[in-house]
Amino acid sequence: MMMAVNFNCRCCKNKNLQAVLSLGKLPLANALLREQDLAKAEKTYTLDLAFCPDCSLVQITETVDPTVLFGEYLYFSSYSQTMLKHAETLAALLIEKQGLSKNNLVIEIASNDGYLLQYFKKKGIPVLGIEPAENIAKAAEEEKCIPTLCKFFNIETATQLKNENKSADLIIGNNVLAHVADLNEFVEGVRILLKKDGLAVFEFPYVGDMIENNEFDTIYHEHLCYYSLNSVKNLFARFDLTITDSVRIPIHGGSLRIFVRHDHTEVPGKSREALLNEEKKKGMDELPFYNSFANKVLHIKKEMLGLLDTLKSEGKNVVGYGAAAKGSTLLNYFGIGKDYIDYIVDRSPYKQGYYMPGTHLPILAPDKIKQTKPDYVLILPWNIKDEIIEQMAFIQEWNGKYIIPIPKVIVT
Repeated sequence: MMMAVNFNCRCCKNKNLQAVLSLGKLPLANALLREQDLAKAEKTYTLDLAFCPDCSLVQITETVDPTVLFGEYLYFSSYSQTMLKHAETLAALLIEKQGLSKNNLVIEIASNDGYLLQYFKKKGIPVLGIEPAENIAKAAEEEKCIPTLCKFFNIETATQLKNENKSADLIIGNNVLAHVADLNEFVEGVRILLKKDGLAVFEFPYVGDMIENNEFDTIYHEHLCYYSLNSVKNLFARFDLTITDSVRIPIHGGSLRIFVRHDHTEVPGKSREALLNEEKKKGMDELPFYNSFANKVLHIKKEMLGLLDTLKSEGKNVVGYGAAAKGSTLLNYFGIGKDYIDYIVDRSPYKQGYYMPGTHLPILAPDKIKQTKPDYVLILPWNIKDEIIEQMAFIQEWNGKYIIPIPKVIVT
């Protein structure tokens, strides 16, 4: 039986949340270590997932200071070809949908290194990024010439921009809603900043896919909330904002894209109603839908450790690909460290030379795989496995194989 959780819901403030899964105490997934940090004790934080029976929001129960999480950040979206292609396609869709031109303003919240806004800028459309990580905001401005406000987005930021006549025709927030601690302040900021006839578009991992595909590794301290369409509809409705349409998309292992407008400016579409009905039939607004998640995660853990024990007994070498946050969650929760894996590689030069939190596995350039010729490559960012397998095709020269951990352990 699921236990009650002593935590107030981030959306509706209900005090009677129900436990779904506990991953224990883990280090921050993106807190990569320098060599001089390895001898120091790492701080860990509780990572427990809970369900709100009142508004159906799934969320973790500890909030880490966002300045600790995002003050300096080492995830640059531009180092994933999958993300760049996705961004270019999205920009083209929204330019056409809204008929955007040089007379409009596009604002992206959590704009990272300008990987998305660059495609609007190339079409002569004015853009503004809002990005709290100083190093990434600097890269956006210096490398892509994207004007970027280095701040957290809230009511104060939205009001400041509106007073400067910078209300938005289009607001985009990709993978930011999951990171927000004060949801009500954030959505009120969107309401303030969005023009009366404007459109806001948000993308975020879809909780239905997370539960059904065993994607527990998408749970980490930056991801505070995990949304169904019903839960996010309830959130925006509190601020007279309507989700007029929704689309399920494959990015990040299954995400939801929602289109948001001020109330009464557009009638909700059929796809929104169809997904709300589907969620209701599955019981996603009730606890039983989430009850089996913990047991399925434990089964994957048993399978993965059993495989690695077998490979180790056979004298096989295993390395990891991708110093991603999801990889950090998987490695630390499963207890996979240097006993099983020699090193991690990552394409981003900003991560190379660092060490993974908790496990202290070194992060090296992908060329290291060509030098050492490992028997197996464990793909940690399994959501872009096709891109990685294409990049690593050369491991076929020595009959190397891949291990895919999610939604079930597969060797290919």
